[in-house]
Amino acid sequence: MKEKEKNLMKQADLKGVKIIPLGGLEQIGMNITAIEYEDSIIVIDCGLSFPEDEMLGIDLVIPDVTYLKDNIDKVKGFVITHGHEDHIGSLPYILKDINVPIYATKLTTAIIENKLKEHNLLKNTKRKVIKHGQSINLGCFRIEFIRTNHSIADASALAIFTPAGIIFHTGDFKVDYTPVFGEPIDLQRIGEIGKKGVLALLCDSTNVERPGYTMSESTVGKTFDTIFSDNSKQRIIVATFASNVDRVQQVINSAARYNRKIVVEGRSMVNIITVAKELGYIRMPDNMLIDIEMMKNYTDDQLVLITTGSQGETMAALPRMAASIHKKVTIKPGDVVILSSTPIPGNEKAVSKVINELTMKGAKVIYQDTHVSGHACQEEIKLMYTLLKPKYAVPVHGEYKHLVRHAELAQSLGIVKENIFVISSGDVLTLSDERGGVTGKVPAQGILVDGLGVGDVGNIVLRDRLLLSENGLIIVVISLEKYSNQVLSGPDIVSRGFVYVRESENLMDEAREVVVRALDKCLNRNNADWGKMKTEIKDSLSDFIWKKTKRNPMILPIIMEV
Repeated sequence: MKEKEKNLMKQADLKGVKIIPLGGLEQIGMNITAIEYEDSIIVIDCGLSFPEDEMLGIDLVIPDVTYLKDNIDKVKGFVITHGHEDHIGSLPYILKDINVPIYATKLTTAIIENKLKEHNLLKNTKRKVIKHGQSINLGCFRIEFIRTNHSIADASALAIFTPAGIIFHTGDFKVDYTPVFGEPIDLQRIGEIGKKGVLALLCDSTNVERPGYTMSESTVGKTFDTIFSDNSKQRIIVATFASNVDRVQQVINSAARYNRKIVVEGRSMVNIITVAKELGYIRMPDNMLIDIEMMKNYTDDQLVLITTGSQGETMAALPRMAASIHKKVTIKPGDVVILSSTPIPGNEKAVSKVINELTMKGAKVIYQDTHVSGHACQEEIKLMYTLLKPKYAVPVHGEYKHLVRHAELAQSLGIVKENIFVISSGDVLTLSDERGGVTGKVPAQGILVDGLGVGDVGNIVLRDRLLLSENGLIIVVISLEKYSNQVLSGPDIVSRGFVYVRESENLMDEAREVVVRALDKCLNRNNADWGKMKTEIKDSLSDFIWKKTKRNPMILPIIMEV
């Protein structure tokens, strides 16, 4: 028996509070964690992730919530830390199966409501707005929302009071003493909770490899002012994350100082700015915001465009401008484009492509020092451990390398190695005051969303798509007479993505002969089983094409009965 299985059996009798991450570990994104004690489950966040390169045609990846569906009677609600896609994006999909109330702060709730409206789920979903410092009771849990700083306003950490002890979940956080909106992180309250005794700390690992402190969001404002002052005659286009409300506020502040009008482009950007403005999280002078159609009435030095697409996403506004397929904005020589974000791992190529396309059109692209992270670096993570003094450390929100580095950091702060758990999505971590360990496993593979289909594309379909994308497709069409199995027409060979047929007539003629021989072989044996015929055609043609071209296209024989 494997060592891991033995350990699981040893731990199986362990009683305590269960921490079950259903996503967000070994990846950046799709954050969702269930906390369970006896007959109560709360779910922290419900995010999505974007597809990897090999997930051809996939739009989004959402978490597998089979475990929550199987235990629906225990699920008391979703508790949301902040309004980023990787923490709220899956709610419209998951709520259809798990319709429980959502608890979140004001701006987070408003962004979620916008999403629910699009999916016609607003009427059927209970929402409760919670203030920082306020507590809610769900089942046997009491959850307190604590103010933190992040790249979106109203972010919260959660102190979860359970019968087994306090679990502290930082959410995405940084320590910002001079935030653009609102107040700094509530370190005093975090320290008070630390004095009560914390069982486990689930802490953000995104920037754990970076030493020092994350710079304050307000430093970006000074960079913007300098850029605006150095480019006073040019049109300025700023691309950033739609949800980075503080960043948008700083662009507005600089635009106001230099008497420029603001144009907002990109659906998600328009949605979030509208919500944030209504709730007072964005402040701007009256008449400063103009419609994109009004741009023609102003000169370049009177305009600033705030747009989506800083990650090079194909359908977002900036990449469409760069590729000259945007209907309303054309990039022209002299434009100044500010990319106010760093590429998410995996997006570097797409971002580089957009920068090159913009530069070719004569635009000046600025991407140095125009962004600060919303995540804590090493010193801020150390501060969190020092204030909370947890018994157990559970690194969350990061790729495997981040989680391991975080574990090393926790050990350097005096937490014993046996009390640090680097776990995977789907692991059931059970903690009590005496001991802790992984006591089981639940389904936690991502579910693929393709168009309106949720979960109907799996590994086999993806493998076929990969095969088609790499080697193309050959279709062989044959018509047989109903009873005699005489060949009436064909074989006709149709090729897509394999070779250019007009320049490969000899190859196609030879392929046709190979199919005829395979067909004759079957019919001469009086083998009228279509399955065997198709296999014979496939195998013969596949061998021939491999010998001739060293390629393996997908071969699809179609036999019709007339």
